[in-house]
Amino acid sequence: MNASILTEVILPLALALIMFGMGLGLTTTDFTRLFKSPLGIVMGLIGQLVAMPLLALGLCYLLNLPTPIAIGLMILAACPGGTMSNVVSQLVKANLALSVSLTAASTAISIITTPFIIGFAVSQFAPADDATFSILTTSLGLFFITLVPVAIGIWLRHFKSDVAIKAEPFFRRFSLFFMLMMIAALVIKERDLLVSSLNDVFWACIALNIGSMVVGWLIAKCSKLNLTDSLTLSIEVGIQNASLAILIAISFLNKPEYAVTSGVYGLAMFIGPLLLIGGLKLKNKRTARAEGSPFYPAASFS
Repeated sequence: MNASILTEVILPLALALIMFGMGLGLTTTDFTRLFKSPLGIVMGLIGQLVAMPLLALGLCYLLNLPTPIAIGLMILAACPGGTMSNVVSQLVKANLALSVSLTAASTAISIITTPFIIGFAVSQFAPADDATFSILTTSLGLFFITLVPVAIGIWLRHFKSDVAIKAEPFFRRFSLFFMLMMIAALVIKERDLLVSSLNDVFWACIALNIGSMVVGWLIAKCSKLNLTDSLTLSIEVGIQNASLAILIAISFLNKPEYAVTSGVYGLAMFIGPLLLIGGLKLKNKRTARAEGSPFYPAASFS
């Protein structure tokens, strides 16, 4: 995976298509909601942009992670949420509107925050590579690969909503397919690093996923948000855009070894939501039994 057509053209183009698909699912209402209901948005952004990177940094030192795994974890924590967080929010009947708005807001802000967090991580864990990392170049790359395709998708949704609504499911499936293909490629390319560091990277990803979901929940509760919005913040903070993290490591930094963490996280990030769904189902069953009902109604978090 050295600099080639794959890393310089195909991967950025694939991610741009994914971000375009995200834009197809956004409307102007998703942005006006930032001003109508700011508390949930602000708390969610604090969780994603501040608490998540701090948690990742703490795990790097606590677990004494190898340099490639540590930087990979920081790159992952620096990335915004992706469409997968919206899917999970829909599955657990969280506040999907808030989830979509948070994804849009964090994606926009990340073109500024992500390069600085990555620059800090490189300077901390691989100072020899610090001089080769450019915050400006990374910001411009993120702008053209994320914000521009999202803006085009929003434009199409506004003026051709019927076309956008029909096309959006395809791009959601493509997003999952792309991530799985990248994970498979990383397993083949970086198998030696993966084997030697599997224990470290696996537990780091699990701890980041579950820990960040707990942090998101606590932030919401401290802000006195309701149960539905608390679930949403837990999911948004806990599920990151692994595909974007992989692209940054491979195409922007030309360090495929940094992408191993994101590849493992792309699979491990479903563990936290599965535990959450299982816990909610168990809670509903106990509630139904306490009320003397022989039936277990579907979850409702409104």
